[in-house]
Amino acid sequence: QVQLVESGGGLVQAGGSLRLSCAASRRFFSLNTMGWYRQAPGKQRELVAVLTRSGITNYAESVKGRFTISRDNAKNTVYLQMNSLKPEDTAVYYCNVNADGQSYWGQGTQVTVSS
Repeated sequence: QVQLVESGGGLVQAGGSLRLSCAASRRFFSLNTMGWYRQAPGKQRELVAVLTRSGITNYAESVKGRFTISRDNAKNTVYLQMNSLKPEDTAVYYCNVNADGQSYWGQGTQVTVSS
């Protein structure tokens, strides 16, 4: 059983920063991608950022230049650095890992940005 534990969400004013963390309970035999999704009330879950095994990144247009996805292999952890936050970034953020033929999800962490 693989568990993804998220942390780092909270309340922040517009223009502020937060860093989300997602720690896996163990290493994966074959890791394909790690990423972050978000879902606001009444809206569909959307991809925010993805990081491949080889280190290639991709971002939603709405967060390019503001968010950065990264990983620390030694800590089995993926991060999402969020800068210049806007009220429209308010959502529950979910960590996702595709590995070993399975898709794993974190429990979600709330990010609220006030104007």
